[in-house]
Amino acid sequence: MNLTITPTAEKFIRRMIRFGGGPGSGFRLSVTPGGCSGLAAEFDIEAAPRQGDAVVDYNGMKLFLPAESRLLLEGVTVDFAETPTQSGLVFHDPRAKGTSCSTSQPMVSLDSLLRPH
Repeated sequence: MNLTITPTAEKFIRRMIRFGGGPGSGFRLSVTPGGCSGLAAEFDIEAAPRQGDAVVDYNGMKLFLPAESRLLLEGVTVDFAETPTQSGLVFHDPRAKGTSCSTSQPMVSLDSLLRPH
């Protein structure tokens, strides 16, 4: 799988796994079409992958990726950005066409992460 996670995003994901799960937990990233970059995402920290999830080892981190997410994340760079008003993961998709969004990339808000799913 051709997925790039920046060092800043990796640090964020590792921190989420460390504080949100126990040993062996992973970061489940579910991506659907939508959002300013062409992608909308939800994620959780889970003890084990769900049925149909692929387990991707990324520098020792476990990523749990559903089938559709694996297809949509191909070639995407995942970054972490922090602004005065929000912080979260940002997806840079080279296949994304221009959008009507006011910013070039969407953020998955930390508030949405901390809500139970």
